[in-house]
Amino acid sequence: LPLAIGFGEGSELRQPLGIAVVGGLVFSQALTLYTTPVVYLYFDRLHLWFERRRAARRARREARQALREAGSARPAKMFS
Repeated sequence: LPLAIGFGEGSELRQPLGIAVVGGLVFSQALTLYTTPVVYLYFDRLHLWFERRRAARRARREARQALREAGSARPAKMFS
């Protein structure tokens, strides 16, 4: 911060660098505070999607197993 608001000899050459550094730090901090929760939300949604998919696959597998144990490899057709 002293580089951005500094006075004295040669400060007119160092001031733009200080402003760029401070602006970059503020921008990157704001971007991090915004994007981190968003990334965590997307990972949570992805995890829930995988869980639902895994549960559906497990249910289909159990249904097929139950049909095999009942002696029928396929469910009967309703309309022939």
